[in-house]
Amino acid sequence: MSDSLLLAVLIGIAFGVALEQAGLGNAAKLTGQFYLTDFTVMKVMLSAILTAMLGAFWLGRFGLIDPAQVHVPETFLWPQIVGGMIFGVGFALAGLCPGTACVSASSGRLDGLAAIGGLFAGVLATGLAFPALAGFYGSGARGVVTLPATAGLPEGVVVLLVVLAALGVFRLIATREQEG
Repeated sequence: MSDSLLLAVLIGIAFGVALEQAGLGNAAKLTGQFYLTDFTVMKVMLSAILTAMLGAFWLGRFGLIDPAQVHVPETFLWPQIVGGMIFGVGFALAGLCPGTACVSASSGRLDGLAAIGGLFAGVLATGLAFPALAGFYGSGARGVVTLPATAGLPEGVVVLLVVLAALGVFRLIATREQEG
């Protein structure tokens, strides 16, 4: 196994352990987000987004990475909307996303195993139907879409606005949790 693959496996395991420690292998905890009773998922996701965004921004500013070398996938509007809807329905039904389903299953929970089974069934069905879906898969091509380009603002301004918005959401969550 190459060093980079070994590092990726170790990071994946550490991430899984962190998710389990945060209780995110438990479908009931995740569905609390839908009912606005448990904001752990929102806090974890916002923290991850802010960490990645600020890390990439400042590492680029200090010349430690070349942002031009960071892959940004292209946008294919219609298949990504449909994929997001399918993902959302699956998440709502299972109470788990693919990552948390793996954590749940590795913790011995049967709902996690069932969710992974559904995930593999969906991947298999999509793979088998792909020749018929190929035209749709490439539809709505928009190229690489970024928030700074869409907003017509400098990257640093967008980073600041996202940080301020996230801090506002964190404040709303804290207020809601104190009330509840």
